[in-house]
Amino acid sequence: MAGFSGLTAVSAAGFWRSDIRPTLMLGMPLAGAQLAQMAINTTDVLMIGRLGAEELAASVLAFNVYMMTWFFGMGVIQAVIPLAAKARGQKDLREMRRAVRMGFWVVSIYCIPAWVVMFFTGDLLVYLGQEADVSAMAGTYMRYLQWSLFPALLIMAIRGFLTVMEMAKIVLYATICGAIVNAILDYLLIFGHFGFPRLELIGAGIASVGSSLATFIYLTVYVLRHKRLRRYNIFGRLWRSDWPVFFQIWKVGLPISITIVAEAGLFAASAIMIGWIGTLPLAAHGIALQLSSLTFMVPVGLSQAAMTRVGLAAGRGDKEAVGRAGWSALLVTLSFMFAFAVLFWTIPEQLVSLYLDFENPQAEAVLALGVSYLIVAALFQLVDGGQIIGVNNLRGLGDTTIPLIYALVGYWVIGIALALSLGFGAGWDGVGIWCGLAGGLVTVAILANLRFYRREALGLIQEPVKKSRTR
Repeated sequence: MAGFSGLTAVSAAGFWRSDIRPTLMLGMPLAGAQLAQMAINTTDVLMIGRLGAEELAASVLAFNVYMMTWFFGMGVIQAVIPLAAKARGQKDLREMRRAVRMGFWVVSIYCIPAWVVMFFTGDLLVYLGQEADVSAMAGTYMRYLQWSLFPALLIMAIRGFLTVMEMAKIVLYATICGAIVNAILDYLLIFGHFGFPRLELIGAGIASVGSSLATFIYLTVYVLRHKRLRRYNIFGRLWRSDWPVFFQIWKVGLPISITIVAEAGLFAASAIMIGWIGTLPLAAHGIALQLSSLTFMVPVGLSQAAMTRVGLAAGRGDKEAVGRAGWSALLVTLSFMFAFAVLFWTIPEQLVSLYLDFENPQAEAVLALGVSYLIVAALFQLVDGGQIIGVNNLRGLGDTTIPLIYALVGYWVIGIALALSLGFGAGWDGVGIWCGLAGGLVTVAILANLRFYRREALGLIQEPVKKSRTR
C-alpha cells in the first residue's frame, strides 16, 4: 500500500526513534505553549470578572473581535512553517530566511486594515445589536488591546522559524514568560495595587500589550544570541522585498486563514443554536466546550509538529519519510485523544462539577446536560484530532486550497445541517447539535487523511528544486 510507504520499512524500535519520538519532542512543547496561551486568556477573564458583569461582558465582546482578526492573521503566517520547512529540507538557508522575512512583511501590512476594523469595535458591536454602554466600554478596551496584535503576529512568524528548526521548547518558555508578565500587569493595572493607577479595562488592555511584547523580546533575544540560529540572520535586511515569496505566503496562508475562521465560526454557530434551546443548555455547552478545548491543545501542538516534519521530508524529496512523519503524528494524536475520550466517558460528572457551584439550585440541571454533552465530546475528541492532523499533513506539502474546500463543506454544509436536523428536527436538542459538530469533523478527517494517503498519485510531493544563491 503505497499510501503507507515508510511504515513497514523500519522496525518498531526504528519507527519510535525516527518518527514517534521526534513528533513528541517537537509537538508536546508546542501543545504546552498553547495551554500557556489559554492561561493568559483565563487570567484576563478571572481578573476582569472581579470588576463586574458589564466589564466582563465588554471584555468578552472585544476579545472575540480581537481573536477573529488574530485568527485570520495567524492563519496566513502559518504558511511560514511549510515554506521554511521545505527550504530547510533542501538545505537552502537563503530561501528559509526569505520566508521568515516576508512573514514579517505580511504581519506589518495585515495589521493596518486590522487596526482600522478594531478601532471601530464599539460602533461594530452596536450595529450587531449589542447594548450601547457595553459596546462603548468594549471599544475603549479595544483601543489599547489592538496594539498587541502586531507583536502577537510577529511572535507567530518567529515561532514558525523555531518550530522548523525543531527548537519548540523555547516557544513554551517564552509563552510562559508572557503569561507571567500578563498576570502581574493585570494585577497592578486593573486594580491599582502597589501605587499603580487603577485603570480597570484599560489596564487589562495595556497588560496584553506588555505580555505580547515580553514574549516577542524573549524570542528575539534568543534568536539573536543563539549561535546556531544567528547564521540564518532572519532579522537581516528587513527592508528588502521579495515579492514572489511574499505572495507565496498569501497563496499558501490565505486558505489556512479561511479554514481556521470557518472552524471557529462553526463553534460560534453551535453556541448560538444551543442558545435557542435555553440558558441552562448554553451554560452546559460552555463547560463541555472548555474541557474539549483544553484537551484539543495536544493535537494542535502535534499537528504543528506534523506540518513541520512533513515539510522537511518533502523538501528533501524523501517520500517514505513524508509518510512516516504524517502517519506517526496521526497515530500519536489518536492515542492521546483516545485516552482523553476514556476520561470523558468514565468520569464526566466529576469533570463538569469542577465548573459548578452546587449552592446554586440550577447546578444539578447544568450538570446533567453537561454530562450528556461530554459523552458525545468523547467521540468528538477522536475525530477532532484526526481532522487537524490530516489537514496539517497536507499543509506540510503546501496543499491548502483543497483542504479549505473540505473544511467549508464539512463544517458549514454537513456539520450545520446535521446539527439543525438532529438538534431540532429529531428533537435531540443540545446532544443533537454536538452530534452534528462531530459529523462535520468526521467528514473533514476522512477526506483530509484520504487525500494524504493518495498524495503521490495526486502529485503532492514534488522533486526538490535547486534555488539560485541570491540575497
